[in-house]
Amino acid sequence: VSGRGGEGRSSGLEAPFVGRDREFRLVREHFHASAADRRATLVSVIGVAGIGKSRLAWEFEKHVDGLADDVWWHRGRCLAYGDGVAYWALAEMVRGRAGILEDEDESSALAKLRACVAEHVPDAEEREWVEPRLQHLLGLVERASSDRNDLFSAWRVFFERLADDGATVLVFEDLHWADSGLVEFVEHLLEWSRSYPIFVLALSRPEIAERHPGFGSHVRSATTLMLDPLSDEAMYELLTGLVPGLPAETREAIRERADGIPLYAVETVRMLLDRGLLERAGDTYAITGSLDELAVPETLHALIAARLDGLDEGERRLLEHASVLGKTFNVRGLAALGGADEGDVQRLLDGLVRKEVLSLDTDPRSPERGQYGFLQALVQRVAYETLARRDRRALHLAAAAYLAEEAGIDPDEIAEVIATHYRDASDADPEAADAAEVRTKAIAWLRRAGERSASLASPEDARRAFDQAVALTDDPREQAALLERAGMLAHDAAEIDVAIERLGAARSLYDGEGLSRDAARTAAWLSVAHWNRGQIDEAVALVEPAFAVLAADEPNADLAMLAAESARIYHFRGDRELALERVEFALDIAEAQELPEVLSHALNTKALVLKGRRHESIALLREALAIALEHDLLTAALRAYNNLIVHLNIADKQDEVRRIEAEAQELARARGHRQFFIAFAGSHSFSLLATGEWDEAFASAEEWLPVEPTAQSGQAVSTLWMAQAALERGADADARRLFDLVADVEDTTDQQLMMSKRFKALLLAIADDRVDDVRSLADEMVAPLLEYGYTDAAAATAGLALDVLQDAGDPAHLLPLVDLIDTVPTMMQTRGTRIETARVRGVAASCAGEHERACDHFAEGLSAARN
Repeated sequence: VSGRGGEGRSSGLEAPFVGRDREFRLVREHFHASAADRRATLVSVIGVAGIGKSRLAWEFEKHVDGLADDVWWHRGRCLAYGDGVAYWALAEMVRGRAGILEDEDESSALAKLRACVAEHVPDAEEREWVEPRLQHLLGLVERASSDRNDLFSAWRVFFERLADDGATVLVFEDLHWADSGLVEFVEHLLEWSRSYPIFVLALSRPEIAERHPGFGSHVRSATTLMLDPLSDEAMYELLTGLVPGLPAETREAIRERADGIPLYAVETVRMLLDRGLLERAGDTYAITGSLDELAVPETLHALIAARLDGLDEGERRLLEHASVLGKTFNVRGLAALGGADEGDVQRLLDGLVRKEVLSLDTDPRSPERGQYGFLQALVQRVAYETLARRDRRALHLAAAAYLAEEAGIDPDEIAEVIATHYRDASDADPEAADAAEVRTKAIAWLRRAGERSASLASPEDARRAFDQAVALTDDPREQAALLERAGMLAHDAAEIDVAIERLGAARSLYDGEGLSRDAARTAAWLSVAHWNRGQIDEAVALVEPAFAVLAADEPNADLAMLAAESARIYHFRGDRELALERVEFALDIAEAQELPEVLSHALNTKALVLKGRRHESIALLREALAIALEHDLLTAALRAYNNLIVHLNIADKQDEVRRIEAEAQELARARGHRQFFIAFAGSHSFSLLATGEWDEAFASAEEWLPVEPTAQSGQAVSTLWMAQAALERGADADARRLFDLVADVEDTTDQQLMMSKRFKALLLAIADDRVDDVRSLADEMVAPLLEYGYTDAAAATAGLALDVLQDAGDPAHLLPLVDLIDTVPTMMQTRGTRIETARVRGVAASCAGEHERACDHFAEGLSAARN
């Protein structure tokens, strides 16, 4: 009936737990399996309001509380008001673990959090990384990081360290109200921490499928329980358990109206209590009045409304005020809204708790302990709907002022809630005398909400806040600034189409207002968005006018970053000279103004642009990596690692490649960067193939191979390497399965995408023994690969084509290609290059009957392989 020492026991009677034996057993079994197998597990419990989701979780909590083993228990509620405050439920869990109250002062909260992290995260270096990011989550520091992978990984590690010491439970209530960032964190946790005993219980209504489609569908160990209405027998058992002797006619009327919703039956009993027709008798209720003429409302909504109508006027008014504040609230907040004495409010609240309309949170682990709350969200909604529009407006304004100034919670943490109060006040009376002032306040708070979400790496929620602000203003300059910010956030979230739409609209508004520099800045980022969509020509068309406008002013960070990005665009377009010119321009500004992010990216791009200067390129990449690591620039560091691995492979420095791959994989895994983790894991599999460790290569590939067709160049090329190896092993079916995982791309000027497209076409032509296609594709691929300095890849292409052309009696077709490879400077002639070119020449000589010369070439290749 409760936790240890009676914690959480209802002040009234608790209805019998009926009709959910199967679901309860499944929840318990999945939890114990998660603990025993050390496997992260998700159980989603989905059902309509009043169906029994919270009751199932409460029974599970009592079960866990009674276990002999320690279990780390966490519970967090997603807020309905404000479209979901970023990560609110997760922050509640961390507060609960650290013993921090919602309105606790900053110094005390910081001390408690520090002690909590010190207790559960033993490694000092890891603590230094985790603690500031948890502080940022709780709003205790302004910003620790705005990189989603960085924040997610730190929060994840905190729960992993708890799980090192025992099973860890995270119960998310009302997940259908969650912000998108929180939902993505839950999926991130379950994916990256899958070897930890972390059990996630998600309670939500069916609308989660609309708000967060596909939630949990990619989680390996996930189960969904749909709570159906209770059977007639279960409803009878519930009513009989609460009120023995309930007349059959009354029981049948309640059952018919309830439609299997247990809350309906419980609320009916509470209504009878309110009317004095029942009284408590030990562990049940006894009938004290006539039920012959009892009118049972037809719907749960009508039933709750009837209960509220039966309350005293003061109680009813208090509930209306409380419904504006939310599902939970405190005495001080209610007193502020109604201008009432706190003592009078307290007395009314205590009476409503006795009548089982409200509850008091006494859980010592809860950050809301000491607060009151509606027993059911539906009661809150019904109470709110009874308010007149004029009263709603006044109460929303009072609530916004209270939360912004007196609530004791960092206003930025609940900025979206405050903004929503102002929006609802505006909607209640758009023609009010101060309507413009109210809209202005709503816009300001939506901006703060957007920046708070952005700082917590929740760009989708941030973008939504800026979009809402756009709808509230008629000022084109303000609209442009808001749209630009929304577009940048959409780009950060990889919503490229949305980014292009928002940035394009902002640019048009800036142009219309004559703000050419603002328009150019927006066009610069719009060009990057087009490039990320593979539209290089569109990107270039935007880059040049933007660059001309920005370059007319004093050099600054915007201009430096545009120069660095345009250098990369031109490089992959194949315009080496302009790429080199732009990268030097970026470096001049970055060096003068000490812009580490621009420096790292520009040095990285310069290393790619330089042709035939391998040592200089590697030196540049090492410095780009060092700068990125020193300044904790995650994306820049991962990009530098990626290109350094490529260049070290070209230089045939395999020992260093293995070391760098391990470092890069560890960073990508720790920070949860899936795309780069796949790139580094794929590179490691290729290294294993190169050294003959084929079984190990195919085993390692299972960790990173795509589950559906991908066009992402790094993952696509790595997948094609494995397909090539499968072909060489004679595993034709496996090779074709891998080919299917590489998506076909349309014609593009992006050289990376073009080469992966040709690589796939070449392998397929080889698999199908299409000699003419093998010839033409080999011809098409070698020169561009040499243009970018990839001599190994060029030689490997010739080597791939060799077997097919040898069988066709035409290996000599490849001789002009290997002669072209030989024109590359000697320093670029790696061991792999020498082996493949020697093999091609040897086979061609042998087929021509020149066996002595063939032996010389084979000996040359064998010597290179041995050395």
